[in-house]
Amino acid sequence: MPTALTIAGSDSGAGAGIQADLKTFAAHGVYGTSAITALTAQNTVGVSAIHVVPDDIVAAQIEAVVSDLGCDAVKTGMLANSTIVEAVAAAIESMELPNLVVDPVMVAKSGDHLLDDEAIHALRWTLLRLARVVTPNIPEAEVLAKMTVRTRDDMREAARRIAMLKPGAVVIKGGHLPGPEIVDVLLEHGEFTEFTGPRVEGPNTHGTGCTFAAAIAAQLAKGVTLKDAVRLAKEYVAGAMRPGIPLGKGNRPLDHFWKLY
Repeated sequence: MPTALTIAGSDSGAGAGIQADLKTFAAHGVYGTSAITALTAQNTVGVSAIHVVPDDIVAAQIEAVVSDLGCDAVKTGMLANSTIVEAVAAAIESMELPNLVVDPVMVAKSGDHLLDDEAIHALRWTLLRLARVVTPNIPEAEVLAKMTVRTRDDMREAARRIAMLKPGAVVIKGGHLPGPEIVDVLLEHGEFTEFTGPRVEGPNTHGTGCTFAAAIAAQLAKGVTLKDAVRLAKEYVAGAMRPGIPLGKGNRPLDHFWKLY
C-alpha cells in the first residue's frame, strides 16, 4: 500500500490540518502517517491557542515514521516558525523523501495568522526548492511572489515568480477571484495548464486547502502524473464541499469520504 506523510499542525476537530490530511489519504486508499508541528485549539470559528512543538521533536517524528513505514509522498501544512521549516527541510533532504507537496499555510480560514515573516522567508529559501509542487491560494501567492494578484494573467506571473524559487511546479488556486467558475493555474516545466470548475457555494469550506494538497500528495504516492493529480484533487475537493458536514457555527468541514478511491 502506498504511504503518505503529512507534516502539519493538529486541528481540534474543525476538519483542517492533520485531520483533513489523514482523512483525505484514507479516502484515496493511501496509508497516512503524520508528524505534528503544533497543537492548536481550533474549531470552525477560529483558533484560540497554539502550542508549537520543538523542532527536534518534529524531526524525530519524521525519522521514526519514515524509517519504519516508508514514504511515497510528503505533504506539509502549518509549519509554525522558521526553525521548524528549516528542520523539516533538512529532514526531507537528508532522507531524500519523494513527492513533496508544500501547502504554504499562512492564514487560517478564520483569518488567524499561522506563519510569521521569518518563517515565510525560510519557507521561500529552504523548503520550496525541495518541492515537487507548491499549492498557494491567491493571498499566499501574493506573499511568495511579492505582487498583487487580481486577474488570471496575474496568477500566471505570480506562478513564474514563485517558480524562480526552484520548486518542481507551482499550482495557484483561483478561489479568491470572483466569478461563477474557479480556475487553478499549474506551471510545470515552463508550461501552463488551467483547470476550470464551477464555484461551489455554501459554508462547507473549512480545510479546502489542506484537502487539495493532501489529495495531490495521495495521487502522487500512487504514481499518478502531476497534471492528473491536480485535476483529480480539484474534482475531489469540489465533491467534498457539496454535501459537507452540518457541524459547527463557522466555516463547516468537508465530507472527505464522499468518494472512496
